[in-house]
Amino acid sequence: MKYTLVLFSFFLSQVIVSQYISIDENYTAQQLVENVLINSNCASISNVSVTGANFPTGELSYGYFSGAGTTFPFQDGIILSSGKVSIAPGPTTPTADEGENIVWNGDPDLDQILNVNSSNATVLEFDFIPLGDMISFDYIFSSEEYEENTNYPCQYSDGFAFLLKPTGASVYQNLALIPNTTTPVKVTTVHPTITANGGCPAQNEQYFDQFNPTEYPTVYNGQTVVLTAQSSVIPGTQYHIKLVIADEDDARFDSAIFLKGGSFNLGIDLGQDRTIANENPVCPSEDLILDATATGVQTYQWFFNNSPITSPTTDPLLTLPAPHDPNTQDGTYSVELVYNPTCSSISEIKLEFAPNLTILEDVFTECDDDAVQDGIRIFNLNTIGTQIFQNLPTGFTVSFYNDETSTLPLPMNFTNTTPFQQIIYARVDNLGYCYNIPITLNINTFNEIALDQTVYLCTGSSIILDAGSGFISYKWNTAPVQNSQTITVTSGGEYLVTLENTNGCFKTITISVEESGIATIEDINIIDIAENNSATIIPSGNGEYEFSLNGINYQDSATFNNLIAGEYTVFVRDKNGCGVSSEAFYILDFPKFFTPNGDGINDTWKIENLEKRGLENSKIYIFDRFGKLLKQISSLGNGWNGTFNGNLLPSSDYWFVLELTNGKTVKSHFSMKR
Repeated sequence: MKYTLVLFSFFLSQVIVSQYISIDENYTAQQLVENVLINSNCASISNVSVTGANFPTGELSYGYFSGAGTTFPFQDGIILSSGKVSIAPGPTTPTADEGENIVWNGDPDLDQILNVNSSNATVLEFDFIPLGDMISFDYIFSSEEYEENTNYPCQYSDGFAFLLKPTGASVYQNLALIPNTTTPVKVTTVHPTITANGGCPAQNEQYFDQFNPTEYPTVYNGQTVVLTAQSSVIPGTQYHIKLVIADEDDARFDSAIFLKGGSFNLGIDLGQDRTIANENPVCPSEDLILDATATGVQTYQWFFNNSPITSPTTDPLLTLPAPHDPNTQDGTYSVELVYNPTCSSISEIKLEFAPNLTILEDVFTECDDDAVQDGIRIFNLNTIGTQIFQNLPTGFTVSFYNDETSTLPLPMNFTNTTPFQQIIYARVDNLGYCYNIPITLNINTFNEIALDQTVYLCTGSSIILDAGSGFISYKWNTAPVQNSQTITVTSGGEYLVTLENTNGCFKTITISVEESGIATIEDINIIDIAENNSATIIPSGNGEYEFSLNGINYQDSATFNNLIAGEYTVFVRDKNGCGVSSEAFYILDFPKFFTPNGDGINDTWKIENLEKRGLENSKIYIFDRFGKLLKQISSLGNGWNGTFNGNLLPSSDYWFVLELTNGKTVKSHFSMKR
């Protein structure tokens, strides 16, 4: 068992070691450039030199690396570092931080072009004469300053540059730039969103590869994706190139440039790769011509995925006419330029062809869906995007833009800015401008007058509800659903009807049916033989009522004041037209005076209508001012004639007591005038 464990540990250590790159510091500068970086018989190279650290241990800051058998993107190449390259192999711990205790000089050209103060510079430089009109090479920038879970990428970066100029010229250009910009590649210009310690937003995140895990082929904490440095050049002209990396401001934390072996291309440039990832694939209707024209070339040989597609020819053009088939044409196209029997150069380009999509719909009509019918509404562009193309492949989405050249996508919940009709443009994400489809958004309105209503239904009857004419469809919320302009209902409630106009727009209105009915007069509360004779009507019913004593003039109040004695008829009318109820009532009062002079007018004093109220058995007593009882009269008799024992009494005030059979007693006075 002991031997088995040792053997297993040995193999495990071999597996782990094989995961890391290896470093060889025995290459000369000439070998690094001619045999590793360029590796071509066509190269005309001179004045090669390299400078860097000279650690007491003899270790260098430059050398050859091999990534064979690892997951590192390059199989081999050159490494230039601001520290020891011997510690470049993984894992990523401990930190590579070897430049602080042996500080060597920076580089003035790097300082000038990056506006920094550098130290610990490693420089590989040489002269060359290009055969074609373009040079390029691939590289990766790795750094310990890519520290995950810190804000270091927001603040710190070592500097590097690839400096190119015609020999004898005084001004360099920097080739180590973020593609299509003038921004140098650095930790601070290429990183994802940083959240630690205040953090910072992402910078050119598409060119950041990863924060490396502990078990990784190199020691560095993070790295960029594979980038390409390139420049136009004049064939036959000698150039000087200077590849330099250095610590910036301080000597802490090492960084490295990895230059891909054999990637230094001195031939021609076929252009940027045309891929879906780059959002510039070859469009279905595009006739593509690849041009490899170069001075001094004897023959051109074209390849597709390393298989010849033409015989050697003096024609530098490869024409790929539309239409295209992505299934058979996607791949790497390359051309071998043969200058002489011992000198040839290969240039390549990766091409992907956009799928040929069928436009199914490009006009979308919606209705203005709010109360203000102004031709403005919110469109769900995400839904529209799924309806434009008949055969949009899985994984592709559609974005929308204000105009043909805009690069700022519209929000997916888009509110049109031009009322009633607006044209926007749809593009398929990752397919660039292959599809730049004008999309017409139409906004119809519902401008017809259709208002909510309230109507009244008399108890026991029916009513016709009318939604109005001029609409092409009606839909009532009845059971079953009715689709006519009018319906007949026999009960109250809320009836909803959805109307469709000639624009195909809908509006729902509510017709509230409130039940109403004729009143039942439950009671009449009478206050009479008082200073203010009044009657209050007590109705019942589900209507809304108003009241009148003459059937002409109505009031909302159920109370009538200051009534004189006599018979009345109260009319109770339903305001909603469901009928009128009526009932008679009597107001009782006593005469304030009488004149017993025999003229037939007011000759006697009596209280009228007691019998009409069922009070005919009430008792009435008359007294003089001194309280002497003069007479007791009946409510049904002729009244008092102003005499006592047959003698005429004088004009004066007299008092009475009325004892009503309902238990009420009224006391007051009246005058007799002769």
